[in-house]
Amino acid sequence: MPGVAGQTGLSKHALERRGLAAGLSARVQAHDACEFRFDGERYRFRYHELTGRHHYVYPQPLLVPDLVREYADVRGGDLRFGVREVRLHDLETDRPSVSYRCPRTGERRVIHCDFVAGCDGARGVSREAVPASRATLARHDYGIGWLALLAEAPPSADCVVFGVHPRGFAGHMARSPEVTRYYLQCPPGDDPENWPHERVWAELRERLGAAGAPAPAEGRLIEKRVLDMHNYVVSSMEFGRLFLAGDAAHLTAPIAAKGMNLALHDAFLLGDALVARVTGGDAAGLAGYSAACLRRAWDYQEFSQWLSGVYHGAASGDPYHAATGLARLRRLVTSPAAARAFAEQYLGAADAY
Repeated sequence: MPGVAGQTGLSKHALERRGLAAGLSARVQAHDACEFRFDGERYRFRYHELTGRHHYVYPQPLLVPDLVREYADVRGGDLRFGVREVRLHDLETDRPSVSYRCPRTGERRVIHCDFVAGCDGARGVSREAVPASRATLARHDYGIGWLALLAEAPPSADCVVFGVHPRGFAGHMARSPEVTRYYLQCPPGDDPENWPHERVWAELRERLGAAGAPAPAEGRLIEKRVLDMHNYVVSSMEFGRLFLAGDAAHLTAPIAAKGMNLALHDAFLLGDALVARVTGGDAAGLAGYSAACLRRAWDYQEFSQWLSGVYHGAASGDPYHAATGLARLRRLVTSPAAARAFAEQYLGAADAY
């Protein structure tokens, strides 16, 4: 889930088509179900039976080094890490450039380009290079935090588990046979130091507790940080010869676990469009790039908002939101039509790229 690439299975196929799936094929985990826990009960949600598709777990800390090694060591790519004072120039001309200061020599260098891909995340310079008059930033804050945890402990379930509880949401995601990712809903901006070992495990036992479910296996907490849940979308994702991709253009809170998938989707579309333009003069892909990416981004934004009501309604303190969130959960586990619709959204859009 959060921080996972290849979740839909389509990212897996797209990586395979481009010869980038060697690491994925060796280490990917294929899941066919998830589990909801609420009102003291467990509900297995078998999305593979509903859709014929799997959820592939390929954690970002594995994916990124694999792609870096492929680009630099296998394909001879030129990577420059640790550069400072990055700036973009002449983006509305046919000869844009990127300048930076070399960390080793302090020298300022310039790279002249045909196109610039802005893949530098939420805090990079690419998004800031687009004038406010040429882009709209739409943002939504959930007013909720998640305490993100990595534990040196074996998974306590064979699938992703979502605990919906009056004390707050809890999540369980296996990372390896020895390491498990957990999430605990908390106030936004909370201090991770407010969550010592004993409190963390007591809350996980309470929020993930259900009839017949084993208690989480305790272990040393090797990561502990608070994520404030918010989304944003930048429209448009292009300015002159600059094309935004990934978190530079849109952020989806880990509520719906779509961030890496959206970033890969952007990268595949943009890469294919640039190849078509540079090698064959076909500009259709670049012309339609922003619209195609934004359609998917807004679809996942809506799903994230809907899912937040499911996860967080019980702990909202509002009887209306608590009851409607519970109604959504009950519908998922009793209505085949509702279950199938949820499974399709959970696994992601079925179009190939």
